[in-house]
Amino acid sequence: MAVGTLFSRLLNRPGAAASSSFRWAHAALKQIGDAEKELKKLSDDELRDAAGDVYGDGEPTRAQHIEFVGIAREAGRRALDERAFDTQILGTLGLLSGHVVEMATGEGKTLAGAMAAAGWALAGRSVHVLSVNDYLAGRDREWMLPLHEMLGVATDSIDQNTPADDRQRAYAAPICYAAVNEVGFDLLRDRFIERDADQRIEEFDVVLVDEADSILIDEARVPLVLAGSTNTEAFDAELPRIIAELDPDVHYEVSPDNRAVSLTGAGLDAVEERLGGIDLYGDDSDRLSAVNIALYAHALVHRDVDYLVVDGQIRLVSDSRGRVAQLQRWPDGLQAAVEAKEEVSATASGEILDSITVEELINSYRSICGMTGTAVAVGEDLREFYGLEIAVIDPNVPCVRDDEEDRIYATTAAKDKALISEVRKHHRLGRPVLIGTRSVADSERLAEQLTSRRIDVEVLNAKDDKREAEIIAKAGAKSAVTVSTQMAGRGTDIRLGGDEVVDLGGLVVIGAGRYHSSRLDDQLRGRSGRQGDPGSSVFFTSLDDDLFRRVPEASRLADAADESGRVTHRRAAPLLEHAQRILEGENTAIHRDTWRFNQLVQKQRSLVLDKREGIRHDGVGQSEVIEGARDSIVDDAIEEFGEAAVHAGLRDALLFHLDERWVEHLEFLNDLREGIHLRSLAREKPHEAFNIESIKAFETFWPDVLSSTIDTVNNAEFNENGIDLVGHGMRRPSSTWTYLTTESVSSSDIESFVRRLGKKG
Repeated sequence: MAVGTLFSRLLNRPGAAASSSFRWAHAALKQIGDAEKELKKLSDDELRDAAGDVYGDGEPTRAQHIEFVGIAREAGRRALDERAFDTQILGTLGLLSGHVVEMATGEGKTLAGAMAAAGWALAGRSVHVLSVNDYLAGRDREWMLPLHEMLGVATDSIDQNTPADDRQRAYAAPICYAAVNEVGFDLLRDRFIERDADQRIEEFDVVLVDEADSILIDEARVPLVLAGSTNTEAFDAELPRIIAELDPDVHYEVSPDNRAVSLTGAGLDAVEERLGGIDLYGDDSDRLSAVNIALYAHALVHRDVDYLVVDGQIRLVSDSRGRVAQLQRWPDGLQAAVEAKEEVSATASGEILDSITVEELINSYRSICGMTGTAVAVGEDLREFYGLEIAVIDPNVPCVRDDEEDRIYATTAAKDKALISEVRKHHRLGRPVLIGTRSVADSERLAEQLTSRRIDVEVLNAKDDKREAEIIAKAGAKSAVTVSTQMAGRGTDIRLGGDEVVDLGGLVVIGAGRYHSSRLDDQLRGRSGRQGDPGSSVFFTSLDDDLFRRVPEASRLADAADESGRVTHRRAAPLLEHAQRILEGENTAIHRDTWRFNQLVQKQRSLVLDKREGIRHDGVGQSEVIEGARDSIVDDAIEEFGEAAVHAGLRDALLFHLDERWVEHLEFLNDLREGIHLRSLAREKPHEAFNIESIKAFETFWPDVLSSTIDTVNNAEFNENGIDLVGHGMRRPSSTWTYLTTESVSSSDIESFVRRLGKKG
């Protein structure tokens, strides 16, 4: 019996009609299972042909998706010796229907994603599978290669070392695995090409996002930057030394949320005196920004927490991943300030040619789907910013992990002592222990305390993550103790070391403090209890932790601590959860704020890119330039060098001035946004003020491009290749470079700014 006929018969059974919710996928499981016996009879070639025949030319139907996943399950069984669980089948159907799929750690998201990517590709779509880093992208592509070959789908991957020509080939494959930042960088590079042959990415069709909550929410606002005309960003080396001499109790104040710092009146006087008696709010006001940035770098940016110093260079640490953030740097002079503070060589900076946020990149795709272990908590955000819905997939085997209540202590010292005692207890029993920490400094402090008690410890943090897979592979062995920074996005499951470990109770997960997001807590917990394994989890927190410091009333709970320093007051746990919700709400508000600012910029960028394509392919702007040029200059050039050469020269000149004008406009918008919130002091709405100013500035964009191009035509010389732009001093950057930046950092919030003005006056 033909496969198509078999599925048609199965799908026509009573009760198999698709419903309006994801329940249709659950209803299809029996149909898929019933087809499995017939699919096993097919040869490999017949199975491959069947996969290629599933989808027609139109929009894929649910019936076709159901038919395909049955074939994909059989292909996985043969190629990988992995028969997809029903939960993985549901995950695949969720991805094929454009959902963000929530599947717990250890449930096999990689296989579900690979099957879904193949389905999209066989339906005639171009698929990018985006991961959080190069390692996972390359690993997953190689891991799933036999499956994709069995299904007859070609795949490729890129990383930061992939040459330009190879990138074009990789993106042309039906399925391309890549890190999200690499695709973003290539999109930026493509915006400045002058010839079609240089374009790396032909289309943004389907994106399947691994660790979707991390990429779509945690890193949504991260700008990816293309820069040129490199130089060295100098910073006054005297300022970090002056700031380091200030007394934090006298000279500056840190806001309760640890996001802002400001000089007090005494601090302002002290800095002005040390700088030679200058007036920072008078004739020397240009130094005020540098002083504030140096203060921010000193008080709020911490070594081995926010960054590392590696081989004489500053390396930022990703808060949501607990590892070095490759190619990432701070904006607004903060990078240079931290480099001056640590007395390392200043890195190159440059003129920003263009930038794009991760959110803008993802929304460039026609179809979006994704998978993660923790999506429900950000369901509203996914719906608001991407129009995505969540499909929650229950575990293949129910989770039996024992999640204990938080143990809360008055001080960090008391917390550490109790945590070490808990580790020693489980270590004596032989249970493996995983300790999750907030920072490199925390991981090293706890590891040192454990080592001093003769407990062998493996440390996994941003300083050395090259042994990541090896360390995690051993973390479930009997008596193993592993200390790690953030586990989200690690991409490797911790498997228990045999029946003996199972009998002992499985992996113990201990959190050394709550993270800023409950999702990251859940990611850590999820390392234990995978696929029905036994296990337990508990978090140790203290009133000194950042989260508790966000709620002033928490400090009063210290009086309720017992002799061991443990706080058992009934208000303690609710306050901790309240603080976490506050921070999650603040992050959503910032995301929404960033999104609102970016809306107009995106529209203006889209208009510029459309104009650029028109210049390249349709001669847009040339008639206006010819009309505005000096009499006969263009006609004379055509007569001497030919029409093709002259039009090529006009095109190149228009492209140069359009790109140059966009860089200027982008710089204006960045400067405008830096100070726009101060408009609230004048009772203006910042977003409205930003839109009014940016629209006004953009009104002259195209006229300026035409005017500059006309000046070039009037003064430059034509030749057989067009116009000698270089000879006329119009040079493009000799090289471009890419990096990620953090969001803009302000040295003070509006209230502290106003307070300083008041003290100065």
